Amino acid sequence: MGSLGFWRLAQQDPEWIAAVDPDGTEYTAGELLSRSNRLVHGLRGLGLQPGDGVCGLVPNGVDGLVLYLAALQAGWYYTPINWHLTGPEIGYIVADSEAKAFFVDGRHAAEGLKGADEAGLDPHRRFAFGEAEGFQPVEELVEGQPDTAPADRSNGATMHYTSGTTGRPKGVKRRLAGIDPDDAAELMTFLLTFFGFTPGRPAGKGDEAHLITSPNYHTAVTQFGGSALHMGHTLVYMDKWDAEDTLKAIEKYKITNTHMVPTHFKRLLSLPKETREKYDVSSMKWAIHAAAPCPVPLKHQMLDWWGECIWEYYAATEGGGTIASPKDWLAHPGTVGSRWPISELLIVDDDGNEVPTGTSGTIYMKMAGVEFEYKGDKEKTEKDRLRDFFTVGDIGYLTEDGFLFLSDRKADLIISGGANIYPAEIENEIILNSKVADVAVFGIPNEEWGEEIKAVVEPAEGVTPGPELTKEIFEFLEGRLAKMKWPRTIDFVETLPREPNGKLLKRKLRDPYWKDRQSAI
Repeated sequence: MGSLGFWRLAQQDPEWIAAVDPDGTEYTAGELLSRSNRLVHGLRGLGLQPGDGVCGLVPNGVDGLVLYLAALQAGWYYTPINWHLTGPEIGYIVADSEAKAFFVDGRHAAEGLKGADEAGLDPHRRFAFGEAEGFQPVEELVEGQPDTAPADRSNGATMHYTSGTTGRPKGVKRRLAGIDPDDAAELMTFLLTFFGFTPGRPAGKGDEAHLITSPNYHTAVTQFGGSALHMGHTLVYMDKWDAEDTLKAIEKYKITNTHMVPTHFKRLLSLPKETREKYDVSSMKWAIHAAAPCPVPLKHQMLDWWGECIWEYYAATEGGGTIASPKDWLAHPGTVGSRWPISELLIVDDDGNEVPTGTSGTIYMKMAGVEFEYKGDKEKTEKDRLRDFFTVGDIGYLTEDGFLFLSDRKADLIISGGANIYPAEIENEIILNSKVADVAVFGIPNEEWGEEIKAVVEPAEGVTPGPELTKEIFEFLEGRLAKMKWPRTIDFVETLPREPNGKLLKRKLRDPYWKDRQSAI
């Protein structure tokens, strides 16, 4: 292999500024290398073996990056956890991932502690960055540990949790290759070459910087940020999204690449013209977006403003996908691109037969050499397969020249601000309220977020619908479900539409809200 991969680059150029925290603190590659090495030694002292899991409930920044780098060179699975989740939701992931160590940041310690207790995790395997009751400081774990490279290094991987329509999140787990972590890291950079990325290191190849705008628990954020780092790009972290702060960071750090969702574009374009024109964004070479359909007019405006640096792709945590360069998209407005060189697409009807070009069907994908399973759910793993292809349930069609267009959304998935929200999980909580006889949750249009969550409730017999019941339902969800999953509004109906076999006809409820949008999907 060549000379890419964080650990090689850090040894070649330890003074390279590899990451910048949201507060502006800069970290050299040498510092990150030392910290990740010491963490590996400390966790091995606890008995962690290759294939074990490590969870992190940490905000965007270098602490989470160190966990990632440690796991990826020690043969472990690293699972970053959504910090909006409640204690029981966190506990489920810690337990299900079979984590042998759990790290929290002080600001998320309260829910983290509930999660650790829920998972029954040994107190000696709980660690905190900063002060956190019920957690041992990370400093104690790494105290006295050498900063030399660990022996018997082997590649690890991230294991992100993605919910299915059954509501419970599932870890997307890939078999570890058992190869040198440096070689594995270099292989990861292959994804970025599809977008034309060039290395930022070794010295002499030009400095590149990647802006992390979204939470690190999203698969794409970890994947693109990690791959950029392995290619020698400096990672610049934002703590939370702000449109003007994004422009400031692009100008200050001469950001050359980032990963966004259409909601970010919407907010950037909503800034006053004089604010937008105040900042120099000419350093941007690759502004990549995905996660939700981007309205055609919105993307045209971004291309007019930032130039031909807006790239789009369609993919899933499970692997495979398409990519649309700015030129491809301008030639085929609305497309999510053509297949990656290592990916294949299959569009089929309800019987699993391939449909003709231009005909909509269920989109199946596969990626060469990449197998995955939904951890602990063989049935789900096999159910979503067709031969060796998989689907996440989206509907679309291919043009003669191989460009994919999405013609419908997943049956139930709500995509709000680029985040996947699963109605079944919300329905499963609301239905537990004794005053609720039946419930349906779905997404309705929202100009800023793409979609917002709507709940339609059939009250229990003798219960009066209205503001009081709405208030009671929200109070009932407190502590049971992260607020990002709460319905924005609740409507009441006498009876929800169901077939005789009990199947909910959710489309009947949802379609009236989308009827004016169908042509835009």
